Amino acid sequence: MLGEVMPLSGKNRYKILIHGLLILLVLVLAFPVVYALITSTLSFQESYTYPPRLIPGNQFLANAAVAWHRIKLGRLLFNTWLISIVVALAKIILSLLAAFAYTHFKFRGRGLLFPMCMITQMLPLPVRIVPTFQLMASFDWINSYYALTIPFFASTTGILLFRQFFMTVPRDLSDAARVDGAGPMRYFLQILVPVSKTNIAALFVIEFIFMWSQYLWPLIVITTGEMRVVQIGVKMLLASEQIAPEWNVIMAGTVMAMLPPLMILILFRKSFTQGIAMQSQK
Repeated sequence: MLGEVMPLSGKNRYKILIHGLLILLVLVLAFPVVYALITSTLSFQESYTYPPRLIPGNQFLANAAVAWHRIKLGRLLFNTWLISIVVALAKIILSLLAAFAYTHFKFRGRGLLFPMCMITQMLPLPVRIVPTFQLMASFDWINSYYALTIPFFASTTGILLFRQFFMTVPRDLSDAARVDGAGPMRYFLQILVPVSKTNIAALFVIEFIFMWSQYLWPLIVITTGEMRVVQIGVKMLLASEQIAPEWNVIMAGTVMAMLPPLMILILFRKSFTQGIAMQSQK
């Protein structure tokens, strides 16, 4: 009959359950971001109402202006943009060259050198922070862009990413390029780099967001306001002159600090997902 409802099969019930759990998980993970957005639109009094207000207000521009001028957010954003882009590009270039050397050249110690590079992945920044700081001080690079960028140029993640991809490129391609008179660098620049664009985009997004989120190292090597990065600036918003923190202003500054990496992720989202999917299939 037309009015009868077809019973759900076991497979359909399983799909509905999985989708429901995924939607619930997304809502849980997204709630802090959504609440930060809502708080950034409220006034000082509204941000302290109980129960918490979950309806956006109309004070975002005013809160953003206060945050912008209080910590000179424009300068902090410029510093962080510059550092993140320089480090991401340097890591891509060095990783491409290193992966090319590992996969297309034979040299003594190649089998030992690559595992040694991977071992450095086990040494996070806090473990290396004292010797790295001493090295920067010996070069007189404290409180400079050199100290904020050069220690991050090497990337074992990038080397591994490109090495695994280059190993899937047929060797006949390099042999054909050699027969046509193309040298190693011409083959590298005109063939390998163009076919690696999805991996390059994926690594750029990862490294840009990684550098944008840096807090501990800039806090140690930077001593002047002109060289601070945006993460330190957001923390400075907590040091308000008022007795109670101005959460509306703090969240407005946080939202503005979140926008650049979000823009990069949206801009490169297609290439990023393709690059990650290619690596997961290997």
